[in-house]
Amino acid sequence: MNGDHALSLDEPGIWECACRELAQRDPVLKSLMLEPDRGRLTRRGEPFQTLVRSIVGQQISVKAADSIWQRFREVCPGCTPEEIAGAESGSLKASGLSKRKTEYLKDLAFHFLERKIQPDRWGNMTDEEVIADLTRIRGIGRWTAEMFLIFNLLRPDILPLDDVGLQKGVSMAYFSGEPVSGNDIRKIAKNWKPWRTVATWYLWRSLTPLPVEY
Repeated sequence: MNGDHALSLDEPGIWECACRELAQRDPVLKSLMLEPDRGRLTRRGEPFQTLVRSIVGQQISVKAADSIWQRFREVCPGCTPEEIAGAESGSLKASGLSKRKTEYLKDLAFHFLERKIQPDRWGNMTDEEVIADLTRIRGIGRWTAEMFLIFNLLRPDILPLDDVGLQKGVSMAYFSGEPVSGNDIRKIAKNWKPWRTVATWYLWRSLTPLPVEY
């Protein structure tokens, strides 16, 4: 571990520092930051709910994810491990969840109830350690773990290369809409360290419709 691994974007002055440094290095990002109503990243929900929502939203459109999420919350209004563990699989599937996602949510609830993962330790773990811990759970791959690092732990230097929103944002802002590869994104993102989360945020904000927020 290194000394700054637990840095969070909600610490005083960190977001402003990141924006200032990114604007100095990257004129494209600077122009995106000057657009109105870009907002800033804020912590959303507690760990379990953030992970549930990320599983619900996997591999479907923003509109579909929002619709299923609303129906899911009718079945599990508190979105707790106990509720999901006790919910009928048929009721979860009736909200629009696939059989596989229903199984993933049940497994996630089991891991929390049995304390097979311990969220209270994540604040003292590096990004890669948190990813390794989370990806032991069925249905949580690297992308889902990265969304958790961004939206719940507010880690400042996450680059979710598999994220469609980031890919589209980079394509539109840097490549005139042409398709981009992970290598293209990596090359541009070298200039963003150690604030790649913040750069990703502004590229997301540049899109219409916006990606799902977890």
